[in-house]
Amino acid sequence: MNKKVVIIAEAGVNHNGDINLAKKMIDVAKNAGVDYVKFQTFTAKGLANKDAKKADYQLTNDNDTSQYNMLKNLEISFQDHITLIDYSKQKKIKFFSTAFDNDGLDFLNSLNFEFFKIPSGEITNYPYLKKLSIIGKPVILSTGMSNKEEIKKALNILTSNTLNIEDIVVLHCNTDYPTAYNDVNLKAMLDIKETFNVKVGYSDHTLGIEVPIASVALGACVIEKHFTLDRKMKGPDHSASLEPNELIDMVQGIRNIEKAISGSGFKNPTESELKNQSISRKSIFLKKDVKKGDLFTEELINTLRPGTGLSPMLIPQLLNKKFNKKLKKNNKLKLGDLD
Repeated sequence: MNKKVVIIAEAGVNHNGDINLAKKMIDVAKNAGVDYVKFQTFTAKGLANKDAKKADYQLTNDNDTSQYNMLKNLEISFQDHITLIDYSKQKKIKFFSTAFDNDGLDFLNSLNFEFFKIPSGEITNYPYLKKLSIIGKPVILSTGMSNKEEIKKALNILTSNTLNIEDIVVLHCNTDYPTAYNDVNLKAMLDIKETFNVKVGYSDHTLGIEVPIASVALGACVIEKHFTLDRKMKGPDHSASLEPNELIDMVQGIRNIEKAISGSGFKNPTESELKNQSISRKSIFLKKDVKKGDLFTEELINTLRPGTGLSPMLIPQLLNKKFNKKLKKNNKLKLGDLD
């Protein structure tokens, strides 16, 4: 994760429980050029009590208020995971998933994933965090709805066994779908980095692509963003997700910014712009004819392109020196023209 920004395209539950839609989402993620396409590993019974209600944003296109029923319709089986992993391998894109309970963690661990992703809702789930500390693989931790004290406690649990703090990336996140721009609080990502001395990233739920791109300029090393085949589809997360062309634009924007911040950090002209110095800068030219013995004054000169002659920055040093020859108007001065 140190070599380039890792872009995770969050398919989440936007497949609506349909494995064929899930495969189409893998195609979209591959076409966009992301690093990982990510799904969610859960069972309704392992995630929510039957009395649990939906969040407000989950009610927008479904009158059923039961979170359990919604989740039941969005499950993908363990066998479906294997099918989607095989399909991802065919498409040459990395498959990834987020577990929401310990059974899911065990299953994903059996698949030899490189790292784990902790969703925001599990940041206070002690048994879940403890299990990840024992597994010891690198972790990405989302921090939506949390404060710094909760982040601190989660990190302490995660590092209480074999997992090292160097192997954790903490994502700033706002868990409202969609997140209003004035609620993003993007600088909190920097606060997390400074407070806990960790690598940081950003999990985005705004409607656009500007904020994840901006977060890269601020130092995010991981970006996570929901996407969908069509925002008008029925389901809890579609309306706050990117459509395929927007996902392409976001990836390209991130890669462009990644290049733009990859320089030395010291202000020096690049090799590519040095050729433009003489074209864009100016030299000292005569505004009038001068005779031998005339004094050099600012009233006698213009500063004009190209910058192949004496730099205007020399003017203070040349004031009141005498011309040693007769020169015509529009002559580009040389040091040898003055005593």
